[in-house]
Parts: sequence; structure tokens; C-alpha cells
Amino acid sequence: MTSAHPTSTTEKSLSSASSASSASSAPTGAPSAPAAPALPVLDLSGADDPATRDAFREQLHAVARETGFLYLTGHGISPAEMTRILDVTRAFFALPEADRLAVSNLNSPHFRGYTRIGHELTGGASDWRDQLDVGAERPAPAVGPGDPAYLWLEGPNQWPEALPELRTVVLEWQRRLAAVAHRLLKELLASIGAPQDFFDEAFDRPHLHTKLIRYPGSAPSGADQGVGAHKDYGFLTLLLQDSVGGLQVVKDGGFVDVPPMPGAFVVNLGELLEIATEGYLTATDHRVVSPPGAVERFSVPFFYNPRLDAVIDTVPGAYLEDAPGVAHDASNPLHAEYGRNELKGWVRAHPAVARRWHPELIVP
Repeated sequence: MTSAHPTSTTEKSLSSASSASSASSAPTGAPSAPAAPALPVLDLSGADDPATRDAFREQLHAVARETGFLYLTGHGISPAEMTRILDVTRAFFALPEADRLAVSNLNSPHFRGYTRIGHELTGGASDWRDQLDVGAERPAPAVGPGDPAYLWLEGPNQWPEALPELRTVVLEWQRRLAAVAHRLLKELLASIGAPQDFFDEAFDRPHLHTKLIRYPGSAPSGADQGVGAHKDYGFLTLLLQDSVGGLQVVKDGGFVDVPPMPGAFVVNLGELLEIATEGYLTATDHRVVSPPGAVERFSVPFFYNPRLDAVIDTVPGAYLEDAPGVAHDASNPLHAEYGRNELKGWVRAHPAVARRWHPELIVP
């Protein structure tokens, strides 16, 4: 799932993240100044030091309010860990197709497993990528006729027999990133003057989700939708990219490139934080443009969200005086109960899985 809905933003001509740098005014022959990063860069370790904590929170507040996207450094995840998860991602997609299809998400009522190229939808159009969806490794709950359908989103993962190390690496990655995300969430709350522990109960059994993704180059049709424009449904996303670009974010009325930054995660806020702050914080549209030709791009987004039955209340604080309210989109109804918001995305993005296991959820 892209955790996505179609964007209503008017797409203007694409602008490079490195444009508008100060190098344009440099004398001929002078060394060019480095291009400014596409997004603000925040060092999470700045929250550890009382001398820098206030400045860090001020910057975090501004970024969350204005764009909802940032580069995160100082997170404590080592380069070796990042290399390891990308290596195992490449190894999975290098498996024979039969091994990947053996863990197809069509086998799973929990929407877990492998999705073939072009079989996930964003905005009703096929995304030109394939992927493996992994959640927290938990037993399937007993879902009765009167229970909420979103309980099906919890259950066991599917792991390829030909790559046994995948399970260990991905589950450890989830554990490590959940700790980073929870720490960042607390700092975000503090930055807007809210209680840092406000969401602790909702996250006492967080709903974790990791995607291993391959963008295999350009589609034969010439379409460049690696993944279509969307906002994420939940709380926080931490994205690890390889060295191939393609991620774009809406900024100043158009899409700008967000190139990879070694050692950094790209972090973005999801719709539930927008709901929880009555529109004060921002969930921003983003997409991935397919790499050219036969160039492959690999990425690993991690989604940090509360337990499925958590109902997201408004975060208290003086900031609410400036909250504009949540914008309503008839094509994308928002739900304060996290599981409902999440299930909506899975059914839209993976209708074949929904038809097989949950036909009652399909809306004509």
C-alpha cells in the first residue's frame, strides 16, 4: 500500500531541488556554492543536549507546520544497518520470480507479502514498482461478524524460504526504527507545546509497517508513475533511499526533487497528525517518478502508527488558536479511528486482495 490517496494539488512543471542555489551569482570561474538541500536537515541528537534542545524543537515546529517533510540525521541508525537493509532488499528482488510469487499478498487476508509490478494502485492508476509488505510479526486475531474489519490488518507475515535472513533483518529494522520514530514523535509534541506523553497509550502496541520496494525503470507505456501523488495515512514515515533519485514533494505550489542524502532518512507527517492537531501540522503530497530506462531504484519506507483501535483525540495546547481545521475531501474521507483510516488505503491500493478475502469491503 502507498498509504495514499490521489492528490488535488495542481501539478506544475517540475523543478529540481538543486535549482535556485546561490551559485548562479558566483563570478565566472569561481567555485560553485553547494546547492541547498531540498528540505530542512534536522539533527535528532540536538534534542539530547539542553544547550541545543530549544533550537531543535523550534526548527522541528517550523518544518512540521510548513511542509511536513524533512531530512533526519543524528538518529543513531548506523551506516552498516542501512547498508544491510538495502542489501537484503536487493537480494529479495534478485530471487527468481517463482520465489517471490510464493509469498504473494494474494495469499494473505492481512495484505502481507509480495505485490507484482503494476498491481498496486494510487489514484486509480497502476504504480510501476513491485514490493514486499511486512508488518509486526503477530498471530492473526479471531475476527467475528461484529468486529471491525480493520482487525484483519494484523497477522503473520510471509517470508521467502530462499532468503531466510530477510526475516531477521527486517524485523530488527522495524524494532530500531520504531524507537527512533517514537522519540521523534515526542519531540514533535514538545515542539508545539503539547504533553510529550499524549500518544503513549495509543502507541502501547504500535502498528508497524515496512515496505521493501523496487522501481524497475521506465514502464513500457512511457508512463513515469513509480508511485502516484499521495499523502500517508498514519503518523510518521521514515524513508531510506538508495543513491537513485525520484522522490518528489509538493513545495511552493509544485513538485520538487528530494535527492538521497547519505546517512539521512526522509521523514514525513501523515494525515492522522493533521487530524490530531486540527490541521495545524501538515501532511504533504509526494510521489516517485520512475528512474529512466532500465535503472533500478530501491527504497525502504517505514510507517509508525498507533494500535488499530486507537481513536485519535485532539492534542491539547495553545497552538490550537492558530489551527485552521482539517480540510475535507469527499474522495478521501478521514477517520479518527486509526484502523479505519488504514484499511481504507489497503482496499484502494490492493483491490485484488480485498476481492479475494474481503469482498464486502469493495465499494462499487
